[in-house]
Amino acid sequence: METLSISAESFKVGFIGAGKMAESIARGVVASGMLFPNRNSTAVHSNLNRRQVFESFGVNVFSSSEEVSGSSSLYLSLDNEPWTTEEDGALVAKLFGSVGKMFKAYEKMFDAVTGLSGSGPAYIFLAIEALADGGVAAGLPRELSLGLASQTVLGGATMVSKTGKHPGVLKDDVTSPGGTTIAGVHELEKGSWSCNNGEQNG
Repeated sequence: METLSISAESFKVGFIGAGKMAESIARGVVASGMLFPNRNSTAVHSNLNRRQVFESFGVNVFSSSEEVSGSSSLYLSLDNEPWTTEEDGALVAKLFGSVGKMFKAYEKMFDAVTGLSGSGPAYIFLAIEALADGGVAAGLPRELSLGLASQTVLGGATMVSKTGKHPGVLKDDVTSPGGTTIAGVHELEKGSWSCNNGEQNG
């Protein structure tokens, strides 16, 4: 891939692939104000629904990936292609930084990162569903139970992120001796919920 000298204030981004991940990133950079919608592009070959999704928030949709790469200053692929220059890396960091928090990892860690972060949302969805099902089993209406479960997970994640405390410490902070929370934790750990048998790793 030819390396171009491009301005971080005027570049255009093309997505090779029009799936959910490309949609999420495109929506994020548009919502953040980093890029106008028409400075994003992707290609849809046959799935009319995906074309409509991207066009609904102003993204340019082409018929081929070649058109996307030809019209973009920088194009993103889900393949593991290395960035060719430090400038490329800086632009990608700025792009993803506008969507959310960005972390750097060595290539040897990519499989583990994929398993934890890439696949992780599915695990969290399962946890939310299980919490909501538990609420329904205890007599709560489904809508109320799902709302409480999702906000509980959001609140917990926010506390871990903002306080910097180990999750085990936060758990202990909200666990009273002989209370319902520790009883629930005990049942979860009996079911192999904790991968380290309750040991805290710094």
